[in-house]
Amino acid sequence: MDRRSFLIGTTAVGAIMVAGNGLAMAQEGSAPDLTQFPRNETVIVHNPEGVIRNPGWFNLWAVGAGNGISNGTHNLTTDTLWFIDPDAGVEGASENAIYNSLADDLWEYNADFSEMTVKLKQGIFWSDGVEFTADDVVFTVEKQAATPGTPYNGAFSNQVAEVTAPDKYTVHFKLKAPNSRFHALFCVRWTAAWIMPKHVYENVDILTYEANPPVSIGPYTLHSFDPNGTWYVWQKREDWQRTAMGMIAEPKPKYIIYRNNITTDNRLIEIRNGNLDMVHDLTPEGTFSVVQQDPQIQGWFPGFPYAHPDPTLVMAIFNHQNPKFQDKRVRWALALMLDARSMSMASYRGAATLSAISVPPTGTHPRDYHAPLQEFMINYEIDTGTSKVKPYDPNIGTQIADMVRPQFGDAVPTDETAVRNAFGYGWWKQNIQAAEELLTSAGFTKNGNKWMMPDGAPFDFTVMVPQEGVVNRLGVIIAQTWAQNGIGASAMVDATTWDRQRVGDYEVNIAWAVETWGGHPDLSFFMDSYHSAYVAEPGQSQPDRNWMRWKDPRLDEIIEAIRKVDFNDPKGIELGHDFIKLHLEEMPNIPIMAYNVFSIQSNKYWTGWPNAENNYANPVTNWSNGRYIFTQIAPAAS
Repeated sequence: MDRRSFLIGTTAVGAIMVAGNGLAMAQEGSAPDLTQFPRNETVIVHNPEGVIRNPGWFNLWAVGAGNGISNGTHNLTTDTLWFIDPDAGVEGASENAIYNSLADDLWEYNADFSEMTVKLKQGIFWSDGVEFTADDVVFTVEKQAATPGTPYNGAFSNQVAEVTAPDKYTVHFKLKAPNSRFHALFCVRWTAAWIMPKHVYENVDILTYEANPPVSIGPYTLHSFDPNGTWYVWQKREDWQRTAMGMIAEPKPKYIIYRNNITTDNRLIEIRNGNLDMVHDLTPEGTFSVVQQDPQIQGWFPGFPYAHPDPTLVMAIFNHQNPKFQDKRVRWALALMLDARSMSMASYRGAATLSAISVPPTGTHPRDYHAPLQEFMINYEIDTGTSKVKPYDPNIGTQIADMVRPQFGDAVPTDETAVRNAFGYGWWKQNIQAAEELLTSAGFTKNGNKWMMPDGAPFDFTVMVPQEGVVNRLGVIIAQTWAQNGIGASAMVDATTWDRQRVGDYEVNIAWAVETWGGHPDLSFFMDSYHSAYVAEPGQSQPDRNWMRWKDPRLDEIIEAIRKVDFNDPKGIELGHDFIKLHLEEMPNIPIMAYNVFSIQSNKYWTGWPNAENNYANPVTNWSNGRYIFTQIAPAAS
């Protein structure tokens, strides 16, 4: 029996009956019967998630359930107090890219940042007709603070002394210590602390409840889904006006379909055939090809490099709870074995924006961090135990530009500032001799061409990479480079890299542990989560971003100092510089490049997509603040 056909057109309850509690056996490329969804009423979105092992689970407050997240669940059904877009934001609906979502205004702190008050919007209702109130916010915080295994357990239990509702539309927080960035927990830049429906979760076990179908506070509810976990259909609420997003503007599509587990080649085929409107990411080559072949398909930029620069930083992330990576000399040695040019060409075919510091070279960050620290970087010195070297090369970006210019001609910039914006401000020189001196200083020895650890065992480890894409290719070239230099490194492809990284089930992973606001210089979006108070025990779920589980009292001091200055205080940039210098000294992970996303959209059925000239929203499909795109697009003229 074709269970996908059986599910077409059914209600969410029907989906429950079909999916049950079993794990999905995902089929690549599946889609619902699109003839049942008029294309002038339906947007079809590529979700970059791979196999969704537990497709009938919609509870986002239980970690590690194997469910989908970017399948429309957090994009369309959730909400919290504020949204911050890494791009400009919808004009008239946001200020400095900040939206008041469930909150009626910005955060209000007392003088020493030990208390925060939030006024909530009135007239917002959950999809089952229950009004949203301050009680939902209080319950969300208290429940997660008291429940290990929820995503914000550590943040709330460590920071919140008391949360109360003085009235139906006011929430008041008393903090255990001053923290001027506490509001950031409720600010969506990709995700945030979603508010729970108290009337639902107070009556269930939060860690075992499936939430199938989910009670939505967004303008869409679940229509149906594939029990094999490859597509989800969402339908606009009749009372969409009673949502925070609906108070900005009406979302235009009646239906939004999210499709996942689609190979790169099939994404190209499906968008050309009209079965996708938004593709999250392609290979650079695929993007270069499709935008030239189909004039209805667009990228972020009209020419090279086409990709949208995410405020995330791709890194080689070491597991600090693994003894192999606890000596900073080993981590620095591995960094100096790498070749920035080969990494750029292997991953992005040269369209990579490099960063030697632990801040992505996007948004305002080149102005606030990369440019001011250039002289410091050029003069930065490492003592290998045998010699002193200056490892930084500020000209690597120019070298890569020269490498790709024969193919892309005038599309490649020549101006020094433009080259830095496109290719980065520099990276480390590959210095094998310095790397070997560092390893020797750390007690390593060589047996032939093979490096041995101080205990005599071979220095072997796996480099975890995703199934495909630029990060996969980057990880493979990194592992190969280390192996060529006597390190027993091998690339390991895994479909569940993020789940494994969260619980520390890896040695080295190629991903990102740094994410920033992008348009704002404050670094607390990732830095606050680096505090040692949040570091989990081996095997336990690690709160977001400090995936390497780095601990350092000097880092804690910087984080605690940032918590005591205002979100917009220039002192925050100074403290950011202190963080960068500490990170350089310790090299807890290896910053490599911005995650440039080759997102594309088709104008065949819908128009009005954001782009570099009309940058009202991030176009990358798994970002929750991409929901505002649906209020700005319109059906294409027939």
